[in-house]
Amino acid sequence: MTALKYLQAYPANLQDQVRQLIADNRLGDYLSQRYPGRHDVQSDKALYGYALDLKQEYLRNAPAIDKVLFDNRLDLTHRALGLHTTVSRVQGGKLKAKKEIRIVSLFKEAAPEFLKMIVVHELAHFKESDHNKAFYKLCEHMLPGYHQIEFDLRVYLTWLDMQ
Repeated sequence: MTALKYLQAYPANLQDQVRQLIADNRLGDYLSQRYPGRHDVQSDKALYGYALDLKQEYLRNAPAIDKVLFDNRLDLTHRALGLHTTVSRVQGGKLKAKKEIRIVSLFKEAAPEFLKMIVVHELAHFKESDHNKAFYKLCEHMLPGYHQIEFDLRVYLTWLDMQ
């Protein structure tokens, strides 16, 4: 039985379906059929604009984003596809907080749906810090079909591990 480290939290029947695709050597075909394209967001500047557009559309009242970038130092061993951070600095007599989003650079070559899912996930943390019902409801609002795309993203990571 193949261990599916990215899919451990999913029901056994879904894991079995993925195992069957692996056994039939069809996992790559499944993914390329569902997600045939690649996004055009290749620079940190373009990623910042992309995230800012999503924030403006769905989270106008959320704090401003100061930095968004692809990070080569992030990797999947830390179980992070992206990170949202708040960097606090003292400037004069004031405490300033800068909001940052970092995306694993592996996703420069991913399908546009996967990039959007990760950015939506990190933006949702600006409103909801925990992975609770309200958090996932916000993700689903910003990206209909969020849960299916998240599952398929985990299948994609499984496929990458096999390569």
